[in-house]
Amino acid sequence: MSSNQQAASHNQLTSNSTETVLRTENLDIYYGDFKAVQGVFIEIPKNRITALIGPSGCGKSTLIRCFNRLNDLIEGFHINGKVYYRHQNLYDKSIDPVEVRRRIGMVFQKPNPFPKSIYDNIAYGLRVTGHKGNLDELVETSLRRAALWDEVKDKLKTNGLSLSGGQQQRLCIARAIATNPDVVLMDEPCASLDPISTLKVEELMHQLKEQYSIVIVTHNMQQATRIADITAFFNAQETEKGGKMGYLVEYGPTEIIFQNPQQEATKDYVSGRFG
Repeated sequence: MSSNQQAASHNQLTSNSTETVLRTENLDIYYGDFKAVQGVFIEIPKNRITALIGPSGCGKSTLIRCFNRLNDLIEGFHINGKVYYRHQNLYDKSIDPVEVRRRIGMVFQKPNPFPKSIYDNIAYGLRVTGHKGNLDELVETSLRRAALWDEVKDKLKTNGLSLSGGQQQRLCIARAIATNPDVVLMDEPCASLDPISTLKVEELMHQLKEQYSIVIVTHNMQQATRIADITAFFNAQETEKGGKMGYLVEYGPTEIIFQNPQQEATKDYVSGRFG
């Protein structure tokens, strides 16, 4: 893609601000001939935490990877329907997927720091994107926002892999927000962490939503009730070919989904009667 096209893509992705940052319309997600997710209509609000819950195989991770086009890297992936970021169709041919991933960051289930210093873990993405500002200042700001600065400020040259699991995950969050994204996607970010580290990440998410819109996939329903403003429940059904196809059952304010859900399947899941 040419630099002019990239500039146009960036302009398209940063204009038309609205209270809804991400939206899908009748989204079907395929891997080859297999339909993994069917007919999703959902809106992700600005500066809120939206949790996606549901059993394994119901398409939660597949969906959030559509939001920053990571699924593009999987052979056979394609969609029907629409995915919008601030009114712009993310799958329009004029849109640069690399720019999408800069605006919509991602934190994965297992902490995955680069085998570099703590400093370079943060600075790497900034250098790649051609950042011209003060790197030291941005590294510090990102680590402060990730509630990690006080723990690592005297060992920035130390390898990021030397940190504890919880610190590594907060380092990955700092790395994700260093390029100043608008949205941060988190795919079970606490799944491999101990309870104390989990609490620190949850506290961090509460702070981050003042500046970012967050979408988190979690299997932990207690976590969803603690941190999420909005909760979406997904379920899955067996297909004729033996696989599972995910679909959205309902979504809304977290207290309603857990205390007064409209669908029987949601009620069964959140009350532990699922299956």
